[in-house]
Amino acid sequence: MPTEEKPPASVWTRPRRPQREQLTREQIVAAAIELLDRDGTEALSMRKLGSHLNAAATSLYRHVANRDELIQLVVDEVHGELDLPATADRGRWRAAITRLAADLRTMTLRHPWIAPELGQVGLVHIGPNALRMSRAMLAQFEAAGFTADERGRAAGTLAAYVIGIATSEAAYLSLIARSGTSEEEWVAALRPAHDAAAGQRPREAGSAGRDAHPRQLRDDDFAYGLERVLDGLAARLDT
Repeated sequence: MPTEEKPPASVWTRPRRPQREQLTREQIVAAAIELLDRDGTEALSMRKLGSHLNAAATSLYRHVANRDELIQLVVDEVHGELDLPATADRGRWRAAITRLAADLRTMTLRHPWIAPELGQVGLVHIGPNALRMSRAMLAQFEAAGFTADERGRAAGTLAAYVIGIATSEAAYLSLIARSGTSEEEWVAALRPAHDAAAGQRPREAGSAGRDAHPRQLRDDDFAYGLERVLDGLAARLDT
């Protein structure tokens, strides 16, 4: 008989060990986020984290079984930064979803390493903060009047848009950061090649916004796409 497959291990389903020393799980998670923000996911190791905390790596394993569990913990901790809507109202669902989507994008750009992990929220990453975010989003779609069958799909569609845009932006901004230049300098340096590629059709290449700050352009593009997604979802309420 084939070996029965086991579900992936999760830090949330394993009993937490009693506290026996000064080093806490909260300290470990906070330090891991510092390292991730500075060096990215690939640079994170239990040994490097232990060095950052002036502790032996073995002492970390008393609180976190392995690196995968650590990633689960830091992803959920960062989700705790989101300012979730306190209430759900039919007349304000769109404004609440817009604010939540913008907050999720901001969180991702603040912690670029989290972008690849966001697609696994609800699968591997099922911590309390991620669950609260999902429930808050579903509550808004329920208040809007979406059927039980559509709420999850509406939330998934919204999340796919936000995560997709934020992942691209995070990669773009990380590339610029490694170059040692500002976003304005980066865009200005590329402009001659951009204009040359546009040839005789500069308007089709988006030259109308060339004088705007690159960040403002990104904000405007995100807001435009989000509005169109919400237009499409809102249309479902009229059918």
